[in-house]
Amino acid sequence: MTGLGKLADRETDAALGGAFAKGSTAHTIDDVAALSDDEKHPRALSDSKTKKDKVIKPDAVTLDIQKRSEKYQRGPAPKQKGKEKARSKTAQAKLTHARNQRDAAVLEAARSEALLTEESGFMEAEHMERTYKVTQKDLASHVDISSAAKIFDLSLPDFGPYSLSYTRNGRHMLIGGRKGHIACMNWRSGKLGCELHLRETVRDVCWLHNDQLFAVAQKKHAFIYDHTGAEVHCLQKHIEPTALGFLPYHFLLASTGMTGRLVYQDITEGKVVGEHKPGYGPSHVLEVSPYNAVVHMGHANGIVTLWSPQQSLPLAKMLCHKGPVQAMAIDSTGKHVATSGLDGRVKVWDIRMFRALHEYTTLRPAQSLDISQRGLLAAGWGPNVTVWKDALTTQATDPYMRRQLPGSTISDLKFVPYDDVLGYGHSQGISSIVVPGAGEPNFDAFVANPFETRKQRQESEVKSLLDKLAPDTVQLDPMFIGRIDPRSHSQRQHNRLVDARDEYSKNKADGKYVDNNVKNKMKGRNSTAKRFNRKRQSNVVDLKKVLEMEKLEREMRETETKRRKVPEQEQGALSKFYAEKRNE
Repeated sequence: MTGLGKLADRETDAALGGAFAKGSTAHTIDDVAALSDDEKHPRALSDSKTKKDKVIKPDAVTLDIQKRSEKYQRGPAPKQKGKEKARSKTAQAKLTHARNQRDAAVLEAARSEALLTEESGFMEAEHMERTYKVTQKDLASHVDISSAAKIFDLSLPDFGPYSLSYTRNGRHMLIGGRKGHIACMNWRSGKLGCELHLRETVRDVCWLHNDQLFAVAQKKHAFIYDHTGAEVHCLQKHIEPTALGFLPYHFLLASTGMTGRLVYQDITEGKVVGEHKPGYGPSHVLEVSPYNAVVHMGHANGIVTLWSPQQSLPLAKMLCHKGPVQAMAIDSTGKHVATSGLDGRVKVWDIRMFRALHEYTTLRPAQSLDISQRGLLAAGWGPNVTVWKDALTTQATDPYMRRQLPGSTISDLKFVPYDDVLGYGHSQGISSIVVPGAGEPNFDAFVANPFETRKQRQESEVKSLLDKLAPDTVQLDPMFIGRIDPRSHSQRQHNRLVDARDEYSKNKADGKYVDNNVKNKMKGRNSTAKRFNRKRQSNVVDLKKVLEMEKLEREMRETETKRRKVPEQEQGALSKFYAEKRNE
C-alpha cells in the first residue's frame, strides 16, 4: 500500500471515529454517509444555534445615525415586488445599484451631520445683568487672543463715510469711501490686497464670485476691478448707480441708480440680460435674496418690489412704509425680510405671506440693516449700532448688544459669514466688533470655504462656471425646476377642454359673445346701404353724386399727371404755369 492510500485510510478512520464518538448510532461507512450534516458536525450545529438565539442590539451611535437619516430621506423608498418590474437582469442590477446609492447617500449625510460638533454660543446674563451693557473691552478680556484681535477701528476721517462688503467665505473685506478711496484686504491676517484713489464719488462696493474681482458704483457708471486694483471693465449700461448686488449662482451683476432702472448684466459674457423700469423714481436700496436670487428694491414711496431678470413686471409688490425705504436685509433662508423707513420704524416681514410680523422703533431712521446667519438683526441709526437676538421669530423686548460712536454717523454694516464679527462703516472710518453667536459655526466647503487654498479657489471657480444657472431660473419658488406633472396625457387634455368650456360659458354669460339670433350687420361690399345704392336708378342725379364724381375725376387726373413724364420745356422757372394749365 502506498503512502497516499495509508493517508486516505487514516482520514477515513478519523471520520469514522468522530462519527462513532458522541453516541452516534452509525456502525458502518454506509451508516456514516447516511448521517446528515448536522449530525456529522454537532459542534457547528451548536454554534449556529447560539448565533440564531443571540440578537445584536444597535448601540447609541447607530440609533442616533438612524434617527438623523430620517430627515434626509427624499420621499418614500420605491416599492418593488421581487423582480417583476425589471425586464432583464441588467435593468434589475441598475435598480439595485441606484437603491444602494440612495441609501448610502442618506447614511453619509447623517454621519457627516454627526461630525458637526461645533455649536454657536450666545452671551447669557445672570440675575439683573443685561447683555447690551457688556462692552467690547469686557469681551476682549474674556475671549482668546485671535478673537480679541477681531476688535479694531480704522481711522479714515478724510474719505468717509464708508461702505463695505465681505466675500462669501468671510475671508476678505472690501471698503469704499464716498470720496473715492477703495481698498481690499484679508482682514484676519491684516494683509492689504490693493488700495487706490479714484478721485470720484463712490456710492457702493460689491465683491463678485470670489476675491479676485469686485465692482464699484461710481459717479457715472459701474466699474469692475481685479484684486490688484487694475480696471477690467466699464459697464456703461449702469448709469449713475447707487446700489449693487451680485447673484453668485447666475453670475449676474444687478444695479439701480438715479435713473430708477434695474439692470442685470452677465459678467461672464458681458451682455445685459434684463433691464426694467419700475417707474417709482430714483432708488438706492437693493438686496439679493440668498435663497431664490430674487432682487428686492426699495422705493421713495415706501413700496418694495421683487424682480426677476426675464420678467418685465415685478413678481410682487409690498407697501412697507409710509415714507421712503431707507434700508433692507434678507435672512439666509429667504423667509424673512427686514426693512427700515424714514418714519423711524424697522419692520420684519414674512415674505411667504407678505405680512408684517414685528416692528421696532429707533430714535432716528436706520440707514443700514443686516441679518446674520444665526438670525441676529443689526441696525445702524445715527451714531448707534443695535443688535437684536431672535428678532425674526419673536418680538424682542431688549436689544442683545449695543454700540455707540459719538461724533460719527453709521453708513453701512455687514455681518461676517462664518464668524462672530460685525463690521460697519461710518464717517470716521471702519470698525469691527465681536458679536457672540452671530456666525454659522459649521461651514460647507463646497459652498464657501474660509480656509481655501489657491488651488481650491481655482477649482471652485471652474466648477461654478460649469454649473452656472440661466437667468430665467430666478423665481419666487426655486423648487419649480424639475417638477413632473403626474397627470396622464388624456387627463391633461380633458382638463383643458373642461377649462375652455367653463371659460366660454362665463364669457357668454357676461355678454362677450353675440347671440346668433341677432341680425348680422355687415360693413363691407354687401352692407345694407351698399345694396340700396345699387338698386337706385342710374339716371337719377343729385348734388351729392355730382360732387363725388368730380372728386373722383380730379383724383384720377392727378394720378395720371404724376405718372406722365414731364417734358423738358415744361421744366425750369416756368414749370408752375404749365402745372396750372394742366390742372385747368
